[in-house]
Amino acid sequence: MFHLDRNQLSGTVPLQLYNISSIYSLALSANRLHGNLSLDLGLTLPNLKYLYLGNNKFAGSFPPSMANASGLLILDISWNDFRGPIPTNLRNLHDLKYLVLNGNQFGSSKPNDLSFIGSLTNCTNLRKLMLSKNQFGGVMPGSIANLSSKLETLWLGWNKISGSIPQEIGKLNNLYVLAINDNTISGSIPESIGKLFKLQQLWIVANNISGKIPPSIGNITGLSSVGAAENMLEGSIPAELGNCTNLQLLDLGSNRLTGVILEQVIGISSLSIGLYLDLNEFTGPLPSQVGNLKNLGALSISGNKLSGEIPSALGSCQVLEYLDLHGNFFEGAIPSSLDQLKGIQELDLSQNNLFGQIPEFLGKLPLMRLNLSHNMFEGEVPKVGVFNNISAFSVVGKNMKLCGGIQPLHLPACPIKFPKKNKRPFPDKMIPLLIILPIVLLRGEGEFAKLNSCLESILRLGVICSAELPHERMDSGNVVKELHRITKAYNK
Repeated sequence: MFHLDRNQLSGTVPLQLYNISSIYSLALSANRLHGNLSLDLGLTLPNLKYLYLGNNKFAGSFPPSMANASGLLILDISWNDFRGPIPTNLRNLHDLKYLVLNGNQFGSSKPNDLSFIGSLTNCTNLRKLMLSKNQFGGVMPGSIANLSSKLETLWLGWNKISGSIPQEIGKLNNLYVLAINDNTISGSIPESIGKLFKLQQLWIVANNISGKIPPSIGNITGLSSVGAAENMLEGSIPAELGNCTNLQLLDLGSNRLTGVILEQVIGISSLSIGLYLDLNEFTGPLPSQVGNLKNLGALSISGNKLSGEIPSALGSCQVLEYLDLHGNFFEGAIPSSLDQLKGIQELDLSQNNLFGQIPEFLGKLPLMRLNLSHNMFEGEVPKVGVFNNISAFSVVGKNMKLCGGIQPLHLPACPIKFPKKNKRPFPDKMIPLLIILPIVLLRGEGEFAKLNSCLESILRLGVICSAELPHERMDSGNVVKELHRITKAYNK
């Protein structure tokens, strides 16, 4: 055993190391080693069972002699700069469990690049085949279906693979992870996908896959992640997808999906990482079952044709950090229940038909980005929280009735609101004043000082009798007594 992984080693591997024939485990991963591997590696180290050379700077070709180390269990040379074809004599590695070649430059983007997969059908113990991030071209061979029945992980993503997904893929009934994302694969998702009962992760993002999502996907009840964005999928989402009650991530964005968003799908309460249905052609309202997503971190249904009001049930999604509803036909006011989104950081409600005032509570949420543009809001823009950072929020577009005097946003100052005039009936308790005041004035003619003092007292009494609240006014009996006091003082 020779393990020097994760030691920041640099330089090349001494040739003497390749001559220690007794080594059965060689681990040099996560260093800074470079150079080519010995082409006789499998001949000089025939007892190798474990070879870990990942995360270095090795270059050159795959040593064909590796097939001579027939007892090899794990071969990991990932994340280097190896190039060229993979030899077909790997069929001799009958005990091989892990073949990890991702993150290199293998292949030449030509049709026969994946022909070596046929030779791996002899590796009946193969559990992981990881070929992503290379230059493999050609069609996905049907021989994939003949790989080991023990295969758990198949990574083919980030290559230049074309063709369609073989119908026989359903034979790999022990698969946990199927990743064929970021290729040019076309055709439809085969119905046989529903036979992969143990599948947990399905990644087909960024291909040219078309057709409908097969209802058989509902048979894979252990699915935790489905990434099928950036394809040409069409039709409605099958209701059977609601059977996948372990889903944490569902990404169907950037397709051609139509119809309504089904309650069975929007209500999958296990969703926690994210639900992305953006850039499709969904219609109708957003079902209130969205409130079942109490553990969801991100929700995007932007760029559809959804209508109706934003459901108040969204307020139940209290751990949401990202909510994007822009580019639909939602109308009405922003529901007050959104004040429960205590962890929200990004909120985009732009390009809808929302109206009313912008609620003050939005400024109390921990928002780092807020977009309310191209709606029909009116009234004063709040001046708290995110609204204090003009680079963090936007209200441009049709919101012509907004105000607030924010120059960078071209918002005019809000008009001054004058208090409404008091339209109460004249208080009955002022009537005695109207009767007695002339008498006082007549009797005190010519005595200016006394008259001035008397008038001040009467006016103060009038103010008390005109108080806004009834309990603040003086009752009639005390008004008469006070008038007698004022009159008596004047007559002295």
